[in-house]
Amino acid sequence: MRARTLIPAAVTALVLALAGCGTDGGSAAGASAGPEQEASSPSAPASQAGETGGGTAEVPEALEFTATTLDGEPFDARTLAGKPVVLWFWAPWCPKCKAQAEETARVAAAHRGEVGVVGVAGLDGTEAMKRFVDETGTGEFTHLSDENGEVWKRFEVTEQSRYVILDASGETVYDGVLPGGDGLDEKVAGLAG
Repeated sequence: MRARTLIPAAVTALVLALAGCGTDGGSAAGASAGPEQEASSPSAPASQAGETGGGTAEVPEALEFTATTLDGEPFDARTLAGKPVVLWFWAPWCPKCKAQAEETARVAAAHRGEVGVVGVAGLDGTEAMKRFVDETGTGEFTHLSDENGEVWKRFEVTEQSRYVILDASGETVYDGVLPGGDGLDEKVAGLAG
């Protein structure tokens, strides 16, 4: 009897996760958000993550989490406190995510030091995630391996190719899909500097 209840719930969750690749919706408000790092590897160590000005910025609740980078290094989102943050939730097999990669990397480079940009990979294994970063040329900012979906759950993300953008105080100012990354630079530029 219990299996009859669990199986439909599991199927529903899987369908929602997979259907996200075909969704173009977005909203101006939503869940809290998280991290960024600037380094030359897909998962730079947390010590290189978006360092705050004097290290005295108040840490908003949205950045009170830790994770693991694609290289297995610890990541502490608190290092991003005091500046805007872009969290890009992606899956390695998602064509919409691949289409967003170039613009996301360009925006991360253009706003390095001003805005934290962090990729949050999920819905696959770490090796596939590393291949995605290599193939898309997005290794200049940090990517987290969220195989267990903890960061996705924290920000209530139910579909890949989704951006969660936080202002410097940790408030969510955008939560949605930007096809091809269109509009990301405008949203980030309005928060930077």
